[in-house]
Amino acid sequence: MDRADPDDTGKESCDLHATYHGKLATVSKVPLLTRRDLSLAYTPGVAAVCREIASDPENVWRYTLKANTVAIVSDGTAVLGLGNIGPLAAIPVMEGKAILFKEFAGIDAFPICIDAREDDIIRIIRGIAPVFGGINLEDIAAPRCFEIEEELQDLGIPVMHDDQHGAAVVVLAALINACRITGRNLADLRVVVCGVGAAGYAICRLLRCIGYDPDACTPVRELIACDTTGIIFRGRPGLYQNKYKFILGDETNREARSGSLADAFPGADVFIGVSGPGLVTPEMIQSMNPAPIILSLANPVPEIMPEEARRAGAAIVGTGRSDFPNQVNNVLAFPGLFRGALDARAARITDEMKIAAAHAIAGYLTNPGPETILPDPRDHGVAKAVASAVREAAVRCGEARL
Repeated sequence: MDRADPDDTGKESCDLHATYHGKLATVSKVPLLTRRDLSLAYTPGVAAVCREIASDPENVWRYTLKANTVAIVSDGTAVLGLGNIGPLAAIPVMEGKAILFKEFAGIDAFPICIDAREDDIIRIIRGIAPVFGGINLEDIAAPRCFEIEEELQDLGIPVMHDDQHGAAVVVLAALINACRITGRNLADLRVVVCGVGAAGYAICRLLRCIGYDPDACTPVRELIACDTTGIIFRGRPGLYQNKYKFILGDETNREARSGSLADAFPGADVFIGVSGPGLVTPEMIQSMNPAPIILSLANPVPEIMPEEARRAGAAIVGTGRSDFPNQVNNVLAFPGLFRGALDARAARITDEMKIAAAHAIAGYLTNPGPETILPDPRDHGVAKAVASAVREAAVRCGEARL
């Protein structure tokens, strides 16, 4: 597969954005050609619509854009591959997310990039929520991304931090199919996760079913999480200072291993990297169980390059990049997740809905192979399958209001 020169791609992207002044525009759904058109769309006719909503707030879902609109909210503190670049520099990424919502799920989305502290972000989101049917939190640094999401679960509309749950859903889908190919069972897996920021924490939670309904979630046998200090284990000095790492120390690594990232690998079936470039060596992979599964997702440079991982014995290798097979990409999850939640008029995106999304993504492929463990991110049918599964899950778990 041809791989574009990053410098050329960057220049072309800058030219594209400059030509169009961004990627997003507002388009009217109704004509404004006559006086009658104007009187229906605006004054005096619109007053009747306002009175209908004032008399019954539920009518807002019938008469306004709320039913099909999502806010993409970021403070620019953790933009993928770029770090803390601030809300202004984050706008192009959020615009890109908006057009993905529209392209794959028909959802109108708009970037809301906020220059504010955590408490102010929560207050601002609460303030703008009447306009939107859902809130997609994006590129907000851990741990405050966890706290913001938790605080907003009472809004009455779905609020989901995609860097957490979108990533976890697609990783679970990848593992489901990787198990089918390699003859493993999810419940028997021994997993190493490197990186416990937003994505890593959510992946650990989902794979070990931490806080999940045990009837809806199948935990892997063992999971060892690693951060920049090394293996996370119960009682590690300083762990109590971060409640999310403390939870991982309490709920994972039942063998109480300690040491470096390399010390986590012996006997593992799966490695999942959401950390940084070049952290994994061939020797680490060779210490794993035979035919290991390697999801090396750091962008743009993975923890280990696919060719090197395969030479070291990996049976299946996935990355976050589009120029290698098995791209683990959130676009497989978030459009369908929000489409299904909006269609069900769900107040939240529940754990059951996320798990349903993962199985829908995995099941979309009838014959997965070593280089096709996930559908092509450009396949529009994936979002439809995910939306249907999420909508059904919302009904089953009592979240649907339609």
